[in-house]
Amino acid sequence: MLSVLSNLSNIIIPLVIFYIVAEGILARTNIYEDFIKGAKDGFQVVIRIMPTLIGLMVAVGILRASGFLDFVGRITGGLTDCLGYPSELIPVTIIKMFSSSAATGLVLDLFKRYGTDSYIGLVTSIMMSCTETVFYTMSVYFMAAKVTKTRFTLAGALLSTLAGIVASVLLARGMVL
Repeated sequence: MLSVLSNLSNIIIPLVIFYIVAEGILARTNIYEDFIKGAKDGFQVVIRIMPTLIGLMVAVGILRASGFLDFVGRITGGLTDCLGYPSELIPVTIIKMFSSSAATGLVLDLFKRYGTDSYIGLVTSIMMSCTETVFYTMSVYFMAAKVTKTRFTLAGALLSTLAGIVASVLLARGMVL
């Protein structure tokens, strides 16, 4: 069964590409020109969002290097530890909302310190898989689409992040017990 899924995953992307090309040929469109136009538009989006990305990454670097994240983790540790969410994960949780790659660096540090099969390692792994880079995603996509009224997006994204954190604690507890 696993080999079937592996083979299927190897052919899906080429099949999608061939389908798109065939559809373009049948519709008698110039596929190459459409591709080039899309690539140019994508490049323009990257140029427009680059200052936002750089600002986010600099802010994350400053927070991490200053020790502020560890400070916040120590302050909130009493409450989060009682709830089963280790205070060592507070910095990862905060950074994950801004940058997944920066959070991955923190996760690797936690894995080295506590191990991947520890409770902290399990909660971290699950949390990284079921939470989103809320502020990064909102800034990039809303800026690219020129959305100015975000309505309930931030509240919904933060609520889903909380749900992911709760799920990670519950699932890791079940794995440890």
